[in-house]
Amino acid sequence: MSPQANELGFTDETGNGPAKRRSAIGLLIEPVRYRIYAACFLQAVAAICGVVPFIAVAEIGRALLSSEGADPARIWWIAGAAVGSLGLRLFLQMAALLTTHFADVKLQLELRRRMAQRLSRVPLGWFDAHNSGAVKKALQDDVTAMHYLVGHAITDMVSAAITPLVVLAYLFWIDWSLALVALVPLSGGMVLYAVQFRGFGPQMAAYNRSLNDVNAAVVEFVRGIAVVKTFGRERQAYSRLTRRSQKFIGDFWAWLKSMLVLSAATEIVLSPLFSLAVVVAGGFLLIAAGLADPLDVLPAAVLAPALTAPLMALTYAANELMVSQPAAERVAALLEAPVLPTAAAPLEPQGARVEYRNVAFSYDGETVALKDIDLILEPGTVTALVGPSGSGKSTLARLLPRFWDVQSGQITLGGVPLQHMDPHALYARIGFVFQDVQLLRRSVAENIALGRPGASKEEIENAARAAQIHDRILTLPGRYEAVVGEDARFSGGEAQRISIARALLADAPILVLDEATAFADPESEAAIQDALSRLIAGRTLLVIAHRLHTITAADQICVLDKGRIVERGRHQALLDRGGLYTRLWNANEAALAGEAEHQP
Repeated sequence: MSPQANELGFTDETGNGPAKRRSAIGLLIEPVRYRIYAACFLQAVAAICGVVPFIAVAEIGRALLSSEGADPARIWWIAGAAVGSLGLRLFLQMAALLTTHFADVKLQLELRRRMAQRLSRVPLGWFDAHNSGAVKKALQDDVTAMHYLVGHAITDMVSAAITPLVVLAYLFWIDWSLALVALVPLSGGMVLYAVQFRGFGPQMAAYNRSLNDVNAAVVEFVRGIAVVKTFGRERQAYSRLTRRSQKFIGDFWAWLKSMLVLSAATEIVLSPLFSLAVVVAGGFLLIAAGLADPLDVLPAAVLAPALTAPLMALTYAANELMVSQPAAERVAALLEAPVLPTAAAPLEPQGARVEYRNVAFSYDGETVALKDIDLILEPGTVTALVGPSGSGKSTLARLLPRFWDVQSGQITLGGVPLQHMDPHALYARIGFVFQDVQLLRRSVAENIALGRPGASKEEIENAARAAQIHDRILTLPGRYEAVVGEDARFSGGEAQRISIARALLADAPILVLDEATAFADPESEAAIQDALSRLIAGRTLLVIAHRLHTITAADQICVLDKGRIVERGRHQALLDRGGLYTRLWNANEAALAGEAEHQP
């Protein structure tokens, strides 16, 4: 069974995602569950204390209006109880609020730590398959979105549930018939809410889909504006954005119109004035029928609004719960991302010899990416991978640093299968430079020394010189202390040379270069190749390149096609064979000749 993915592409590898996602919030707040329980208890007592002053007003009114006359001592006692309960309510509410906010801070820290730990253990290929914006949203925005739920909504729901129960208990103690009259607005409001929110789930899902369409159209329009303007298609691109925006507005307005009448009716029925009117009118009818005492109408009139007001707060909290649910689902999905399997007792490799043994791999379990791969990388040798686009070169190279694990066969390093090595030990032995270079918003020196934070300034500069980026760094305002993205902005080729310097400084015995010179100009490319040729002594080098003239001196060249190695050997031997490599070489030479003709 293929794993199911949520809207951000995070997958639940168990295949049981929907059942788990329904309880995502409960699972996430487990670390602070007892703090929330304590806050709910404090809020429940505070809610009871909050009703006491209203009861006190009603009881004082009954005492003053009683034909038997008022007892001053009893009135003062009731008034004192009201003031004391107000003070206690304020204290308990503050305590509950502090408890939930401390719980929220603890939960956010806990969730972000757990996600960071999880992300440090997922296969590197997971990051290729998942959008960085989605990861950021789950790690930052979605965790923050749960603040109101933990900090306010749960205790608000407790208060909204406790207050009507206390009021009803008091009213039934006074007069059960008046209590039933006071229940009329509450019951009517609940019925109207049930009708109003019928089908809310599908409507909200449609709203989110429509909103996502608008967001996608905006991003597409902004990112592609240069291209569409170049070809004079900006009107078409703008009209597409306009259509999606108009559709979103139309759908949203249709949804709102369907609820306007019910929403207005609900607000009226649950308003304090309506509740007061119902209780007063019902009380007069009961008094006229001889079923109620006039003095008992006063408590009902005072407390009836307290029955309906919490329902409004309850609906707001429930709405916040519905908003928080998708955020919790995305966080839970990231926390369930598949981790890289590790051995209980990791083995230590002997040497840097790499061997692929009958390796097969597929990204989706159906389409074959690699099959029957047998390859040996001897220490101190250069192995080049060439082939048409989509032939499996990058996949083969990225299996070595365990971006993914093979479906069948085995890859060994120093005689030890990669799965039996500690991941940290593996990455200490393998340096890699890929086309998609990532530089951190730190100083240039820190970016180069990422693999060796304790490297000296001299070592960093030597690595930069070897990667032919030292002279460019010296032109920056702060030189090696310049911050990338602020004081320093590098072209694609320059960023790749910094990445190469980073790999060289790490001094790993194995280097994987996937189109490492793709963005370098011809002069820089030649210089980088010269530097690499001097620095690979004693190392195992695996190179991927479309520019075949850069790998003619490789110890072995493997030609891939449709996920298989179809040819292997040295440059001249492969040319003499007249196979796929020869055709690729001829195409490469023709392309270089064409570039030379167009150069001034």
